[in-house]
Amino acid sequence: MNIRILNMIVKGSNLTLQMDKLLPRRLNGGLISPITDLSHYSSRSILFFSLCSPSSTTDFYSSFQKAHRNFSQSIMGGNDPQGTEEAKKVQQKHKKEVCGDFSNDILPRILNIYGSRGSPQDFEIYAPNATFEDPLMRAEGIKQIKSAFYSLSKVFSESRIVEYNINENVISPGKKEINIDNKQYYKFLGKDIHMVSLIKLQMENGKIVRHEDWWDKKPLWNRETVKLPPLGRMTEITRRASMLATHALMGFGKDPTK
Repeated sequence: MNIRILNMIVKGSNLTLQMDKLLPRRLNGGLISPITDLSHYSSRSILFFSLCSPSSTTDFYSSFQKAHRNFSQSIMGGNDPQGTEEAKKVQQKHKKEVCGDFSNDILPRILNIYGSRGSPQDFEIYAPNATFEDPLMRAEGIKQIKSAFYSLSKVFSESRIVEYNINENVISPGKKEINIDNKQYYKFLGKDIHMVSLIKLQMENGKIVRHEDWWDKKPLWNRETVKLPPLGRMTEITRRASMLATHALMGFGKDPTK
C-alpha cells in the first residue's frame, strides 16, 4: 500500500476518534442533537473527507471543535456565569409556577371539599366535563361531583384529610398529573374511621378533568383493571347507579343554603 495513503488513513482514523469524543452519544449510539438530521453525519464520515482532502483535515477539525464549544455554551450556559445563572432562574421560576399554582389555588379547595365545607367556589377547580370516581360511585360533570361531596356531611359527622404528600408531574404544556398520598379521617355514628388513600388528579389548563380516589391505594375496579371484564363492567354500572341515586337525593347538585 502506498505510504501516503496509509498515513492519510491513520490521520483520518485518529480524527474520527477525536470527533467521537466531542459528539455526545446515547446508549444506542445515536447522536444527541436538537437537529435530527445530524444523526446521519457521524464522525465516521470524516474519514472519507480526510482521504479526499488531507490538507484541510486539521483546519476542519479545529473549526468543528470551536463550533461545538460555542454550541455547547449557548445551550448549557458554558463558562458564562451569567448564562448559567439565568438558566437556573428560569428553572426555579418554572418550578415555582408549577408547584405554587397547585398549593395556593387547588389544594386548599380540595381540603375544603373533603372536609365537608366546600363552597360553590371551591368546585370551580373542575372543568365542566370533569369526572370523579372512587370505589362507591362515578360522577360525571360538576353537578354530580358536587352531589358526591355534599353527601359526606349527610353520612359522616366529621370528615377531613389529616396528612398528605404531593407528587406533581408535568405531562405536556398545560397538562399535568398530581398524586396526593394522604390519610383521611371520618366519624360515623360516633366511631372513628381512618383510611389511607391515593388521590389522583389529571389537570388541563389549570382545571381538574379527572379525579380518582384510590382507597388503600388500590386501583379502581373496571374493565381494564380486573381479570374478568364482565365483573369490571358490572362494577362500573354499580358505581354509576350509586352516583345517580346520590345525585337525586342531593337535589341534583344543588348548592346548600346557609
